[in-house]
Amino acid sequence: MPIGTVTAKGQITIPKEIRDQLGLKPGDRVSFAQDSPGQVSLKPVESDFLKMQGILKSKRKKPLSVEEMNRVIAKGYAGLL
Repeated sequence: MPIGTVTAKGQITIPKEIRDQLGLKPGDRVSFAQDSPGQVSLKPVESDFLKMQGILKSKRKKPLSVEEMNRVIAKGYAGLL
């Protein structure tokens, strides 16, 4: 049976054998459920939203300033867009 060690920060490394069985990769999230006193199970969290993180990229080099946002909003409100 694979064994992990809890760090001072409460973190634990999931043994490779278990990560492989669950298909876990770095950055994946897991949920914990207490099955009975002294027994906990974990399972991967499937989140389509998290998988989409970072897929939309802007062509802009820097974000819009508040003034630029206000100008675009004003144009849209005036029907100029």
